[in-house]
Amino acid sequence: MQSRICRILLVTASMVASLAVLGVSSALATPKGEYSVFAQCPTKIETLSGCLVSRTESGEVTIGNEEVPIVKTQTLQGGTENIAPGVKRLVAALNGETLSKTPQKVPGGLAGIVKCNEIKGEGFFEKLERGGCELIFENKTTGVNATTELAAPASSVILSLAGAEFPELGPALILPIKVKLENPLLGNECYIGSNAHPIVLELTTGKSGSETGSLGEITSRAEGGILVVKNSKLVNGTFAAPGVTGCGEFFSFLLDPIINAKLGLPAASGKNNAVFNTTLELGGIESVRESE
Repeated sequence: MQSRICRILLVTASMVASLAVLGVSSALATPKGEYSVFAQCPTKIETLSGCLVSRTESGEVTIGNEEVPIVKTQTLQGGTENIAPGVKRLVAALNGETLSKTPQKVPGGLAGIVKCNEIKGEGFFEKLERGGCELIFENKTTGVNATTELAAPASSVILSLAGAEFPELGPALILPIKVKLENPLLGNECYIGSNAHPIVLELTTGKSGSETGSLGEITSRAEGGILVVKNSKLVNGTFAAPGVTGCGEFFSFLLDPIINAKLGLPAASGKNNAVFNTTLELGGIESVRESE
């Protein structure tokens, strides 16, 4: 009897282990071959219409008085859901990096942003502000990176293929962002924009302010299963930018006004520009699933 019970337990354990392996294999299924570019697409979500990867390979962002060139590729990725003919909203990437946090170097660093001798006056508050400025900015740790982050859920990112082809129908891409200024002396919460007050980029292939975009070259691959738009130029020259907050953590009451004054923030519409040179790949959900 005891031997029979042992055999039953062993068979049961073997079945559980087999099911577990099958479950793990299913969970780890990812797009393969030419569709492997969509590895972070949440294909198990039934409402998806497709998978997207968009890489911004060059360009620049000007906020207030500061222009930051894009020299490192930044990736926007995830699934897509149809919300209107030719219009889709994004679904978050599996790894949580729907918009990759890619630092871009700010030309001149802190020295390029702030000059303490520009703070004039001999009153108590002027001296305090100038002294705090010198303590923090006039040292060897001057390099600054600007990192663009999403300032809203992935579902707030809107892609319009209709708008990309016909700019008069509206923006091709709506992207709510905030920009983190990274430097050991600025702390971990120094941002232009926030989740509550994002910078909303309404990027177009047409004309926006002083910038003019272009759709680029439309091709396909994987026997037509992946739409590819190369050399697309998305622009926005009309967005507004709020001031910085949280710079220097405990000293933000000193540093925020200094940085805002130097950068010309807050900056109204017409004083800011974004130019994104991108390559977009969009795969139909059924084709992506079949490749897994």
